[in-house]
Amino acid sequence: MIKQTKKQMFMLAAIASIGLSAPSAFAQVNDVVVSGAGEIPYVIDARNVVARSGTGLCWRTGYWSPAAASTALAGEFPVGCACDADIVPADKCTAPVAAAAPAPKPTADKVKLAADALFDFDKATLKPEGQAKLNELAAQAKSLKLEVILAVGHTDRIGSEAYNQRLSERRAAAVKTYLVSQGVDANRIYTEGKGEAQPVTGNQCDKVRGRAALISCLQPDRRVEVEVIGSK
Repeated sequence: MIKQTKKQMFMLAAIASIGLSAPSAFAQVNDVVVSGAGEIPYVIDARNVVARSGTGLCWRTGYWSPAAASTALAGEFPVGCACDADIVPADKCTAPVAAAAPAPKPTADKVKLAADALFDFDKATLKPEGQAKLNELAAQAKSLKLEVILAVGHTDRIGSEAYNQRLSERRAAAVKTYLVSQGVDANRIYTEGKGEAQPVTGNQCDKVRGRAALISCLQPDRRVEVEVIGSK
């Protein structure tokens, strides 16, 4: 029985070889070379090339099954990808796509510039100490792939709410102007004024008496907070 099966296989291979060599109206097909590993479900010749009919169909053996067609390899893909593409799962017949390298995650480095190093009471003019702080900040921004810089101005509670709102905006604008003078892209800097709405002193100055003493106590509230967002 085994001898008969082998004889049939050789006959099929011979027939396929004749069919492949004979001129015909059918389009030429590429040879499918089997690696030789595992159970091969198709007739192959001495070159390990799958035998085909004159119409390009692969000759199956009696050992053929969808599982065998999906496991025997012809190069990097199962032999069934070329012979029975409608049976072998498509994901086994395509090379895996290399995963893209993850994009660098943005890093946020929040910097709170000390109020007494930036502004005097009721002023929006940068002092030399404040300029030194901003020089450090500009150098830091240049070392990043800069996305945005947020400058938020604040005031103490002395004065009207409307006046303090405008003063906080002027302080934030002063920071932006200086950073631009240090080479930071103006389009990357956004400013906002919060007025007296977000004090950092809390109620610690509530019992302070005298204007000068109160101004000194509320100094931390007169500030600009700068947030640099970018990726390294």
